[in-house]
Amino acid sequence: MLVIVLGIVITLATCIPVFNQMRQHPKGLHILFFAEMWERFSFYGMRGLLIFYLTQHFLFDDRTAQAQYGSYTALVYLLPLLGGFLADKYLGNRKAIAFGALLLVAGHLTMGLHGPQATQTMTVNGAEYNLAVEGRGGSRQVFVETGTQRCLFGGDVAYDGCRANVNDDGGITFTGLDAGSPLPAVIPNVMETLSEPVRNPLYTNILFLALALIVMGVGYLKANISSIVGQLYEENDPKRDAGFTLYYYGINLGAFWAAILCGYLGQTVGWWAGFGLAAVGMAIGWLVFTRQRLAFWSPGERQLPDHVGAPPNPERLAKKVAGPITFEWMLYLLAIPGVAVVWFLLQTPQYTFLTLMSGLILFGGYITFYMVTKCSWKESQQLILSLFLIFMSVVFWSLFEQAGSSLNQFAERNTQLPNDGFMTVTAAQTQSFNSGFILLFAPAFAALWAWLAARKADPNTALKFGLALVQVGLGFWVLVWGVQFADDSYRVPLVFLVGAYLLHTTGELCLSPVGLSMITKLSPAAVVSFMMAGWFLSSAFAQYVAGLIAQFTASDTVAGQVLDPGKALETYSAVFWSLGVVAIILGVLLGAVSFALKYLGHGKAGRLASKAALEAEAARGLAE
Repeated sequence: MLVIVLGIVITLATCIPVFNQMRQHPKGLHILFFAEMWERFSFYGMRGLLIFYLTQHFLFDDRTAQAQYGSYTALVYLLPLLGGFLADKYLGNRKAIAFGALLLVAGHLTMGLHGPQATQTMTVNGAEYNLAVEGRGGSRQVFVETGTQRCLFGGDVAYDGCRANVNDDGGITFTGLDAGSPLPAVIPNVMETLSEPVRNPLYTNILFLALALIVMGVGYLKANISSIVGQLYEENDPKRDAGFTLYYYGINLGAFWAAILCGYLGQTVGWWAGFGLAAVGMAIGWLVFTRQRLAFWSPGERQLPDHVGAPPNPERLAKKVAGPITFEWMLYLLAIPGVAVVWFLLQTPQYTFLTLMSGLILFGGYITFYMVTKCSWKESQQLILSLFLIFMSVVFWSLFEQAGSSLNQFAERNTQLPNDGFMTVTAAQTQSFNSGFILLFAPAFAALWAWLAARKADPNTALKFGLALVQVGLGFWVLVWGVQFADDSYRVPLVFLVGAYLLHTTGELCLSPVGLSMITKLSPAAVVSFMMAGWFLSSAFAQYVAGLIAQFTASDTVAGQVLDPGKALETYSAVFWSLGVVAIILGVLLGAVSFALKYLGHGKAGRLASKAALEAEAARGLAE
């Protein structure tokens, strides 16, 4: 409840001026604002729970779950390239958005069909002992069933008079075993006794089907709903950038409340409740968009002009291509084999990597050929700067995107989360910190850049990228600092995790709003769209790399519960320290050379508009 109350306070403090400003903008902005807010609510609601769902319900080990998570998020950022192309060439934005929303609803609902808990056993001296799991989140407990009693694994108190204590050497010692129990009092290496988890194959396939539907749905929706915002305004409308900023607020408002509500329900009521609420949110977003009014039952004029998001050639869509199947329905039906391909890639992350590498080779090969054969020396320098900063953005996002995987697990395993009625905070709810800080600080950063620009002191693009890297590195070091304040359960005070997310968010605000700006300014007109595709490809690559980095934080688990919390904290500390070192060194070096690098931009490496505005321009450019 504490997080919910704080969420209400933050929302009221920030939304009132936003809604007042929206009255001055086209009515269609309200529709897109709320539709995208609910789409982000559904996506981030599911995302905050996913790593726990994989490791605690299906009992995937940390490395496997983190690889699958990285593959999933990489594909989420890769598929909008295809969705943007299909929308601009054939479907139009509206039809693509509506279809993508339905796929998302189906995906989130399917996630709720989680089936039975996966099981695992211990085999000691030829005898099998079941590991029983009860609860979720902070109340989750694992028991070793001896046949006559249940021994609580790694708890603070005994259960049935019995408790399994973790030893420093990775073994466990049982205290309070019944007399004559066949289970030995000491097991030297518990990991060697564990069986492979037994999962219901039907529900395991349903899990990956659900994720594939979500990936495909985001592919059809994400780029197109951003693009359609720009069509509400004339090209030189002074309200255009402000409209995108308001739209971006809606994105973060949805993400903020998703982590709070879905994260709470998923870890306290049941997985089905968290995923189900995400599905409800997306269904509301679909209704808002398709009916084009905020009150679904109210009559009245539709809010989006007919030309906005319309198909480029409606007659072609209506043309029959196979019996009663029109060209439009053929495009929808193509999503079926697409979902099958994604379903396969999610389970084989190595093929996701090959897909990304193929894209990288094609992108790098073509842009190199273009620079050598088509560009002037000045244009080549600008493209070189653009490519270099794209690479640095991959570094930043690879570290920043630890939020959904390793930082999410750190919150649950090694952070002092309040768990006392009103004061309860679940690990998944900590995902709201980033979006909450954006709601609070984005206006302040916009004002700061304007204030500096008025005094000709606005940092150049490369320097802002350097500042972003330093801040994300400092965020990890805050967590390392917090380790010395860990309690006897090896849990760090929550304030250090809050501080880490604060620094990561301020870093994001230094890099994200100017990244796409840099692409549009530094790329020759003939390859702007292609460079935009490269930016999206780099984001997908960063997500995959983030999954690889998260695997370095993996811990040994017993039925989804960490075997040794002390060793886990030590591992997190070492990895976070290393990430901080890399980020800060690269950030300082980039800042030092930024004053030379800016000359490669020939006056075009400065500040630009909001992130949301540039996302829309990027989405439109991808398929041109």
